[in-house]
Amino acid sequence: MSIVNLQVSFESLIEAVTSLSLEDKRKLADILEDAIFETEEDLENDPEVLAEVEEARKDYREGNYQTIQEYAAQRSERET
Repeated sequence: MSIVNLQVSFESLIEAVTSLSLEDKRKLADILEDAIFETEEDLENDPEVLAEVEEARKDYREGNYQTIQEYAAQRSERET
């Protein structure tokens, strides 16, 4: 199998997609859904991501976090 990598602007890609038939758009949606699922699955198993999640959980257990209300109050104080 030969592989060809093309560089296409995002705008051109969108134009091409909008010109597809409904059936082809559905096929493309299925392909994209599979690709997104695989990428998310890889990300969930990435050692760096797992370490960051564990660090965040540790900080939360230790009380090292800020609530959204605290953040909003702090931000509004800065703006005044």
